[in-house]
Amino acid sequence: MIAPRLLDILVCPQDRLPLEDHGDHLVNPRLGVAYPVTDGIPVLLADEAVSWPVD
Repeated sequence: MIAPRLLDILVCPQDRLPLEDHGDHLVNPRLGVAYPVTDGIPVLLADEAVSWPVD
């Protein structure tokens, strides 16, 4: 889980809007993409994004 204070400042690198915390992914429901959170560190690279919902 991402600290609420950090989540307040993180945005999607594709549309620059807020993300939702879904445990092991930060999700942009508007674009249907999820960014992985690895060892508590969000990987906010467009190349690392996966389709949401994750199977």
